[in-house]
Amino acid sequence: MADERSQLRQRGGTDWRLLLRALRHRNYRLFFGGQGISLVGTWMTRVATGWLVYRLTHSAFLLGLVSFAGQIPILLLGPVAGVWVDRLNRHRVLIITQILSMVESFALAALALSGIITVTEVILLNLFQGAINAFDMPARQAFVVEMVEAREDLPNAIALNSSLVNAARLVGPSVAGLLIAAVGEGYCFLLDGFSYMAVIASLFAMSMVPWTPRAHASIRSELREGWRYVLGFRPIWAILLLLSLVSLVGMPYTALMPIFAGSILHGGAHTFGFLMGASGVGALIGAVSLAARRSVLGLGRLVALMAAGFGASLVVFAASRVLWLSLLVLVVTGFSFMQQMASSNTILQTITEDEKRGRVMSFYAMAFQGVAPFGSLIAGALAARIGAPHTLMLGGSICVAGAALFAWQLPVLRKLIRPIYVEKGIVPELARGIHSASMLQEPPEE
Repeated sequence: MADERSQLRQRGGTDWRLLLRALRHRNYRLFFGGQGISLVGTWMTRVATGWLVYRLTHSAFLLGLVSFAGQIPILLLGPVAGVWVDRLNRHRVLIITQILSMVESFALAALALSGIITVTEVILLNLFQGAINAFDMPARQAFVVEMVEAREDLPNAIALNSSLVNAARLVGPSVAGLLIAAVGEGYCFLLDGFSYMAVIASLFAMSMVPWTPRAHASIRSELREGWRYVLGFRPIWAILLLLSLVSLVGMPYTALMPIFAGSILHGGAHTFGFLMGASGVGALIGAVSLAARRSVLGLGRLVALMAAGFGASLVVFAASRVLWLSLLVLVVTGFSFMQQMASSNTILQTITEDEKRGRVMSFYAMAFQGVAPFGSLIAGALAARIGAPHTLMLGGSICVAGAALFAWQLPVLRKLIRPIYVEKGIVPELARGIHSASMLQEPPEE
């Protein structure tokens, strides 16, 4: 029995030779290349938008409002978007969302380069982009399964996507800073618009299996079906609830970072850049190491461990008053959150039924990004009353408590997930019925 559990742990462990295995699938390889170019442009636009708003207004409130406008549509439109993603050809949905995103970037560029842009226009265009993202995010997540034919490569594909996002997170802002200093924000938006052409071209170049429309009921009934499915299967809602909690009370540390850079660590803009860069480096390391895992086995325990690590690192960061310690801790912070987020995504993609994948991934998008604006607002209000360090300590402590509760549920969650892993051949020992009675008492570490 101990030998079997040891073999299962090894099968869920790390093998660096498998780091890029998802790239053997042509469609995924095309998407990976096009997306890599596009994401650099996306991060350029994020930085340029913030700097533009600050230059025009010098208002922290308006900076928060612009960010809020870009994320709130994901929360409001998420459930309906998930229904449509399950109804429609996801490949075509992504082509449409990428074209619309390109149009939005070109609109920002035209207004900025002509010198007539106002904060109102930035907010409206951010709302438009947020509405696009409400459909794009679940479609993108659900489409990974269609690009990667071998299900055993799915965890690697999801982790490689996360690696790509964080690599672009390091490159995009640096390029944007140089461009803003040299020629202004408008050229960041312009280059972002052109960058979408790469991912659009990759989507058109794919060889897709002909799509067959499925029979469906009314939108309202499919919304109810999605809610019942998520709330009726405990592993799904437990993962989503922990991710929502961490996004709500933990992720606002990025919104408070300027306070720590200036008032707590007595630095300037360069200090802020170093702090954000340290978190990005940690996230990139976390995504790359996750891409080298052999299988989905062991990810449940990893979700609990990384959520606790994320919360604990926030508490230490809040207490730090020296830059070198803060930088080291933020590497852990970025690493932990990326591992929790990507592991949660992988488990959800593995256990979710194909015909409900769009709806489940829309809830994932809501948990990951939809609640974040409210967390930033709450953190800002709390920081004004009790200070940024105490706010972050409170949020980190809640994350640790949430991770402990999730870990306490793990034995039950494993028993519920195990039949799905058996059906998919992830745990072949159980499928062949070897020691099934003892395994029922001590399930493997899903």
